[in-house]
Amino acid sequence: MVQVSLKQVIDVVRAASTLMDRTGGFEVHDKGVRENIVTSSDLAVQHFLIKQLSLRYPEVGFLCEEEDLNDVSGHEAVWVIDPIDGTANYARGNENCCISVALVEKGEPVLAVVFSPWRGELYTAEKGKGAFCNEKPLHVSNRPFEQGLLFTAMSTYHKEWSRYCSDIIYELYQECNDVRRTGSAAVELCLMAAGYADLYFEIRLMPWDYAAASLILTEAGGAVCDFEGKAPSPFKPSMFVAANTRDNCQRVLGTIRKHLDELPY
Repeated sequence: MVQVSLKQVIDVVRAASTLMDRTGGFEVHDKGVRENIVTSSDLAVQHFLIKQLSLRYPEVGFLCEEEDLNDVSGHEAVWVIDPIDGTANYARGNENCCISVALVEKGEPVLAVVFSPWRGELYTAEKGKGAFCNEKPLHVSNRPFEQGLLFTAMSTYHKEWSRYCSDIIYELYQECNDVRRTGSAAVELCLMAAGYADLYFEIRLMPWDYAAASLILTEAGGAVCDFEGKAPSPFKPSMFVAANTRDNCQRVLGTIRKHLDELPY
C-alpha cells in the first residue's frame, strides 16, 4: 500500500488550480468532435499534476484524460486525473468546473480530491474516513425518490444514443421531483454528497469523470453502480448510476433496464 498524504495532494491540486485562467487567455481545440474540447489550461494543469505527484510518489502510475495518458500496467496504485472536469463550462467562464484527482489501489479509489476553485469548494475523502467539503463533514440527503432531484445528461459525445437517454430520463422525471444539469459530473456527484441532489444517471462516463467524486459520494453515505449493478470501473468507461440510498440507486437502475437490454458500446 502506498502511503500518501492527503494534505500534500490538496496542496498540489490547489497550486495546479492557479493555472485555470478566468480571463479567457487560453487556446481551445476540439478532440475529433465539436462537443469534445480541450483547452491549453487542461494541458497545463495535467502536466503540473503529473510532475508534482511524480516527484512525491514516483511509484504511482497515471490515468489521465488528456493526451491519452495510460500508465496503469505494473502499478499497485494509480492516479486517475481529470485536469479540468467541465471543460466546456470552463471555456465559457462558467463556475461549474473542477480538478479531480483520485488515488486508486487494487482497482478501488482510496483517496479523492475534487477542487472547484471558482465555486470555492474543496471536496476530499479517504476510504473509511468520511467525506468533507472545506473540512466540514458531508452526508447525503434522506429524501425519498419522489422528492429527489436527478442529475443527468444526454450523451453529448455520442448523440446517436440520445434517444435511449431521453426515454430513460423521461420515465425518471415522471417519478422524481425534477432534473438538474451543471455540465460537470464530478461537481454534480460532490453536490449529491452534500445533500443538494439525490439521483444520478449518465449512459457513459470516463473513469476520470467519476473516480474521485464516487469515493466522496460513497463516503458521504451514497450508493453508486454500473449497468451490471457493480462498482463502476476506475479504469474504463462505464454507465454511471448513483443515489442517496442503495434502494434509490437500484430503482434508477431498474428504470434504465426497462429501456436498455445492453449497453450500446
